[in-house]
Amino acid sequence: MPYYPEKRPIYSREEQKQQKGTEKRKKFLRFCVVVVFCLAIGYGGFRLIRYQSELDASRNTSRELRQIHVEEEREEEVSQSPVRTIEEETPAPTDAIAMETADRILLPIQYPDNPDLTISERFRKLRKKGKYIVGWISFDEVDEAVVKKDNTFFLTHDAKGKKNSNGAIFLDSEISLQTRPYTLILYGHNMKSGSMFGRLKKYKKTSYFYQHRIITFDSMYEDGEYAVFAVMEMNTEPGTALWYDLWSLTTDSYLKREEAIRTLERRSVISNILDVQADDQLLLLVTCLDGDTERLVVAARRLRDGEKEGSLTIRKSQ
Repeated sequence: MPYYPEKRPIYSREEQKQQKGTEKRKKFLRFCVVVVFCLAIGYGGFRLIRYQSELDASRNTSRELRQIHVEEEREEEVSQSPVRTIEEETPAPTDAIAMETADRILLPIQYPDNPDLTISERFRKLRKKGKYIVGWISFDEVDEAVVKKDNTFFLTHDAKGKKNSNGAIFLDSEISLQTRPYTLILYGHNMKSGSMFGRLKKYKKTSYFYQHRIITFDSMYEDGEYAVFAVMEMNTEPGTALWYDLWSLTTDSYLKREEAIRTLERRSVISNILDVQADDQLLLLVTCLDGDTERLVVAARRLRDGEKEGSLTIRKSQ
């Protein structure tokens, strides 16, 4: 049977207008979809370029400060002659010592080798680049300046104070360096690139925990080494299952601080037998997890006189 082509239907003028209107609407919708798609790609590309640019800027800042830190650290090893510098914080009373009194109160303690709060040449030069620099932290591949201003500014600025989404590692604004703090609390972003505190999550693995358990933190008043003893996931929202009062570790009550330390040890995802007492100095590294109120805390204890990484004091059996 032969095939006959379909005859083109004959539409009325009104139907032809409707058909043209429908086609125009379809073309407009297709145009809008294309525009939105292009804008999405463009915005994504812009965000990616901006992220890489800020990451490079953050690394350049770290590299610049690190060079100053290393050069001056070497000079200090040759000549231990600090320069007296006027600082905003006043010295502690000369008779302030750490002791456990009858009411179990932890008294302020001066820096044993620096009672006059002298700032070394290393930090004097670093603070010319970033006036809020108060310390330096090193572990694994992290080698960064530590700053202090408030608890928001350095979430979006680097150590030199320049706008950067990578932020900087900063000391909690409530922690005073006027005397040796019993607890140092440092914050940093959990960056996917591994910068700032992006490596803290690795401490949840036993192998990494023991390979990188020594953390160096030098303040502008004294140097120090700390041994990691606990890794805890917590929630900052009271009443939740993982809630933990981080500030309970800053109390001057010996017994309450001891209880807070024991709770921290029990909740650690890594078992450890390092001896930690209420009058030890602690270093807490804090970063965010998935939720807005979820945090990861890596806790370390200052090495005592005579301690080395291979000869740490072990907790006595109860």
